[in-house]
Amino acid sequence: MRETAPEGRGPVRYAPPAPDPGLPVLSELAAVLASAATRTEPQPPGGGPVLREAACGYWSRRGLRCHPEDVVAAPGPEPLLSALIAAHGGDVLMPRPCPAAWTPQARLLGRPAYHVPTPAECGGVPDPFALLETVRRIRVEGGHPALMLISVVDDPTGTVAPPEVVREACEAAVGEGLHIISDETWRDTLHEPHDTVLVSPAEMCPDDVTVVCDLSGALTPSAWPTAVARFPRTRRATARRARTLDVLTALGAHIAAPVAEAAAHALDEPAPVSARMAEAAALHARVAAAAHQAVRAAGALARPPRAGRHLYADLAPLRSGLARHGVTDSMELEEYLTGRLGAPTPGGHRFGDELGALRVRLETGPLLGADAQQRAESLASPRPLELPHVRKALDAFASAFLELR
Repeated sequence: MRETAPEGRGPVRYAPPAPDPGLPVLSELAAVLASAATRTEPQPPGGGPVLREAACGYWSRRGLRCHPEDVVAAPGPEPLLSALIAAHGGDVLMPRPCPAAWTPQARLLGRPAYHVPTPAECGGVPDPFALLETVRRIRVEGGHPALMLISVVDDPTGTVAPPEVVREACEAAVGEGLHIISDETWRDTLHEPHDTVLVSPAEMCPDDVTVVCDLSGALTPSAWPTAVARFPRTRRATARRARTLDVLTALGAHIAAPVAEAAAHALDEPAPVSARMAEAAALHARVAAAAHQAVRAAGALARPPRAGRHLYADLAPLRSGLARHGVTDSMELEEYLTGRLGAPTPGGHRFGDELGALRVRLETGPLLGADAQQRAESLASPRPLELPHVRKALDAFASAFLELR
């Protein structure tokens, strides 16, 4: 019963933030924020019309048409996800591993959270057969499965789920009466955008999917928290959107006016914003590939990262070497590698994996340079891996794993 034991009753645990790009703020966005700094009127709960209209344009360019009344905005993904979960009754299912903030949100609301294994080829989406079995067991135990969280472009694994896997999982979920929340925060960080097929669950099951996006994934700095949700155009979704707004209102979850203006500008994707997204994705792709090669050369396991600015490594093959350093579980592994690498390295237990599994999320941002000038050089260089500071950082990164063999 390990996969179906409810995990929503324990205390709320610290959840590490999503990987930061480690890059300078785009000057155009900084100028928009500064120009709006004197605005004093508050944004309404759920975001003002300009921000919601910009979100509609962003999604429409990706084949997901919507209207401003279908959109809700919040000051960051955590309050938005809490409001969405609160707007749905019942138990919550999510993949194992999953983004670090998901389980704490369910726990905060007192909801049972069930982690379902992912297929071998990707993370972010539950294996459809395991999903059906989990739903069956929850109901036998008296539970009420109602909501499934997925991330087609995944944190923590950095993988992109194939369309056929997404379709099978979504059809299984909808067939069991589950509503789907699709986190598509990382869809604009694909490492090979022309060779990767990305399909949103909302394209497959348009009446049963709410799409969410944290703008800090690719559009805005994480210090300017903004997240948006796109609801289906159904009567039930309209009621859920209203309940979501009620929760955000009760929380006082308003986006600051200057941040909302900068977020709307980013969602409009003018040329400088689009160029920065592409440049950042290409830079992190190169560094992530080098980091993946270093981890594999040391004997550890990791799926090749296909998006984002991180990879997820399994150090089980290095267990004996880790034991020499007193590392026997993922909490100890997190502490050891954070100290050894000089950068936050959250263990797999933060993402729903078992404590005894020696897994960690490794971020590429710290490998881009020690200060803003070096990181800017990394972004501007056509061959960033040849820069002395990047090469030095990658060599130190590789040494930390090679010494465990």
